[in-house]
Formats: sequence, C-alpha cells, structure tokens
Amino acid sequence: MKLNPSRRRVVTLGVSVLVLIVFVVVGSTARVPYVALSPGPTVNTLGMHDGKPVVQVTGGADGKPDGHLNLTTVSLTDGLTLFQALGMWFSSTYQLQPRELYFPKSKSDEQVRQETAQQMSSSEDNATGAALTYLKRPTAVGAAGPIADDSPAQGKIEVDDIIVKIGDVPVSTPDDVQKQIRAHAPGTEVPITVNRKGTELVVPVKLGARPDDPKVAFLGITPKVVSADPNVRITYNVGDIGGPSAGLMLTLAVIDFLTPDNLAGGRFIAGTGTIVPDGTVGPIGGITHKLKAAKDAGAVAFLVPAENCAEATGDAPKGLELIKVDTLGGAVTALGELKDGKPRPHC
Repeated sequence: MKLNPSRRRVVTLGVSVLVLIVFVVVGSTARVPYVALSPGPTVNTLGMHDGKPVVQVTGGADGKPDGHLNLTTVSLTDGLTLFQALGMWFSSTYQLQPRELYFPKSKSDEQVRQETAQQMSSSEDNATGAALTYLKRPTAVGAAGPIADDSPAQGKIEVDDIIVKIGDVPVSTPDDVQKQIRAHAPGTEVPITVNRKGTELVVPVKLGARPDDPKVAFLGITPKVVSADPNVRITYNVGDIGGPSAGLMLTLAVIDFLTPDNLAGGRFIAGTGTIVPDGTVGPIGGITHKLKAAKDAGAVAFLVPAENCAEATGDAPKGLELIKVDTLGGAVTALGELKDGKPRPHC
C-alpha cells in the first residue's frame, strides 16, 4: 500500500525523531571503554593540605622554608559516556586513553585504587630514606606496610617496627635485612629483635619459602629506611593523591625542613619524579599534563626527570623553565644554581 506524500512525511519525521531519541539516550548513558587524562591539582609540599602540613618534620632546622616546591598530578576521569568522550576528544585539555591501561580486567577497581595508594605510601617511605641518606643522617631499617597476608611476619612484625637484629646479627639497611633472611633456610625459626614504639622485643618467626623460589627464605615484610634519631620524625599528608611520582618533591621538602638552606629561594618551583633511597630520580607518566598544571598554578620552573625530557620539550608551556634532573643531588644542586642565577641543566 502506497502512502500519500503527506503521510510519508509524517512517518519519515516520526522515524527520524525516534532515531534521534535513541541516539541521545545511548550517547548520554552508554559508557565507553576509555578514561580521560587532564592536568590535576598541584600541592605545595612546603605548605598545608586540609589544614595539616603536607610534610611535617619534627627536629628539623627550618620550620618554615620560603617558596613553593609543588608536586604535580594528573586527573583521571572514568565512567565516560559516549557524548562526554566525544567532547573531550575535541578538547585540547583532555587526552583519551583505553581504560584497561589503568584498570586491567584482571583486577577490580578497588584493587587498582589500593595499589595506587600503596605506591604513594612507598613513595613517602622512599622520600624519607632518600632525604636522610643524602644528608648523611643516622638511619635504621623499619617495616613498611602492609605486612603480607599469610606471611611468616603476619601477627609477629608490625608496621613501623624498627628491625634491630636478625638472629644475632645487627641490621641497619634494607639490604642487611634481606641478606640475613636469605642466610637462613626456609622453615627455620629465627629470633628477630625489633624496637616497637621505644620498647625492644625479641620475636621468634618461622621463616617461609618464597613462592617463586622455594629454596630461598621469606619473611613477608618490605624493609624501609627510617630515622635512627628519635628526635627526628617525618610524616606526610598528601590527601587522596596516589601513585609513585611525588617522590622527588616530597624528598626535597624533607631536606628543606631538615636544613637551614632555602631550596626554592622564595620561587614557585614544581616538579615530578619517582625516588629511591639511593637518590635516583625515575620517569613518570603524564608529563605534559603536569607541566600545564604547574604553569597554570604559577610555577616558573619545573624539575623534569631526565628520561621524560624528550616528551616534555615537545609540548612545554611558554615561560616555564624545564630543569633536567636524574638524581636527588643533581636536583638540589640545580635549585641552588637557579637561586644564584648560575647555569643549570635543561631539557
């Protein structure tokens, strides 16, 4: 049966409206397998966050260093609809990435969040170790958290215990602890001397076997460098920030509080980079977003891990000086050169 022209127009219009409604509903509700990266907040490690010091050092030499040493972050937006993803695709602010790069299918979202929180906790421990090692301050070895579930140390060693001896052998570094544990056979009961909140205890622990090598003994703690001076206490308050990339800037803040020198020299310095206790600065992700966040916040110079320099120079904001660093000592030296107006390494 043929429809007359007017009837055909009505049907065509109705179908078009229906398709448009379906498109709008799907576009505004259907989730896409992408996340959006964008410049995140910057936090002054010499300042306050939620009413508390970001880095607090008791027993330091400088209670209030001048200037900014800002850690930088990347914001991740998840749960994008089709329309949101399209809008961000055309924006110069956002970068779309496959969701599975950040939330692998083998892990739950909660597991991913716990891992990033643990990375930040390890970054804080490494910052303490790197600062104390650089300043040649007395150090000891402590137990980082969390204690591995179903490990020999569970219920025996507590987070922040200072490990004094493994058997009869004194230990003062993470390497010492690992070496002494490996010196025993799996299944051996070993007395471990710990200092727990000022009280020395001897805890007998039956060592297990490493899952990847049954011939090697396993305790189940991650050793960390801590201050051996009871008058020096270092704590952190970075809020909900996760990941390992704040390590360098946290370390510089600790050094600034522990010494009379003013590293920033009153300037607004930002930066990023992982850190380990020996002072090596490692690369991070999202460098271009962090540069933009720093520039927008008012930074005049940015400490860039050497391995990120090529990417950083490709899209650096105008007016932001990119200072190349590959070690903690190099970063401290470069900040001194910036303060004194001397040549310093650039990307």
